[in-house]
Amino acid sequence: MQIKERGIILIPIDFTKQSLAAIRQSYNLAKYTHSKMVLLHVYEQTGDESYEALTKLAKQTEQESSVPTDFMSVKGDVYDQTDRVAEEINATLIIAGLESHMRFRNIIGSSASKLIRKAPCPVITIRGDDHRDGCENILLPLDLTPETREKTDIAIQFAKYFGASIRIIGVFDAKNLDYENKLLAYTFQVKQFIKSKGISCTNKSVPTKDIAASIVEYGNKIEADLIMIMNRADLGIKGFFTGTDSQRIVDISNIPVMTIQPMKRESMMSFGTGF
Repeated sequence: MQIKERGIILIPIDFTKQSLAAIRQSYNLAKYTHSKMVLLHVYEQTGDESYEALTKLAKQTEQESSVPTDFMSVKGDVYDQTDRVAEEINATLIIAGLESHMRFRNIIGSSASKLIRKAPCPVITIRGDDHRDGCENILLPLDLTPETREKTDIAIQFAKYFGASIRIIGVFDAKNLDYENKLLAYTFQVKQFIKSKGISCTNKSVPTKDIAASIVEYGNKIEADLIMIMNRADLGIKGFFTGTDSQRIVDISNIPVMTIQPMKRESMMSFGTGF
C-alpha cells in the first residue's frame, strides 16, 4: 500500500480550532505528495451551507499553503458523507481534527469509529489545535498478525517524505513467553528492513496489560509526531493488538494517529523480505 502522489487529501471541517488545525497540518504532506486539498463541510439543515465562509477559507488555505484547494458543502451525517465523498473523489487520505478532550466531540463525535472503520482510505486524526510543522519521529506499533505488516510500507514512505526516523514498539503480555520471543525476532527483522532503506530506526518491546496507554505513553516519551495503526475492527484474525485497542489509541492519543485500512488477504502486497 502507498499514499499516492498527486492525490486528494480530504479534510472534514466544522470551523472549530481543531478542524482548522487539521488543515494547517495537511500543508506539508500535500506539498510532498503534490496533492490537492478538498475541504468538506457537512451540514444538517438547509441554510447552513456556509458557502461564503468556505470560499474564504479555501482561498486562504491555498494562499498559505501554495497547494490547490477546493471545497464541498453537502447535507447529511458527517460520518457517512465523509466516507461517501472520500470514495466518490477517490481521496488518498482523510485528515480530521479532534477536540482536545479524551472523548470524541465536534467534527468527530461518538461515532468516529464508524467513520474510520468504513473509510475507503487511511485516516489521520489530530487532537487539539497545536500545529506540528513536519514529522521527525514516526511510532510504529507491531504485533504478529499479517495486517500489522502493511503499515511498514507507508511508514517508510512517510519517513522518506519528512526525513523522519521510525520507532518500532512491540507490545506483549509478559505471561506469554512464546509470543514475546516471536515478537522480538519479528520487530528486529522489520527494523533491519527499514534501516536497509536508509531510514533511522529503533525497536523496543514493552510488556503491558494496557496496550493503548503503553503505546501513547511511549509515543510521548520519544516525542513522536505520528502513530501508525491498523483498522482492526473487521479483522477475523485474533492477535494481542485488537480493534478495541486501535480505537482507544485514537480516543486517548494527544499525538496524531494514522489509521490504515487493511488490504484483502488475497491481494496483500509483499515487501520482499520474508517477514
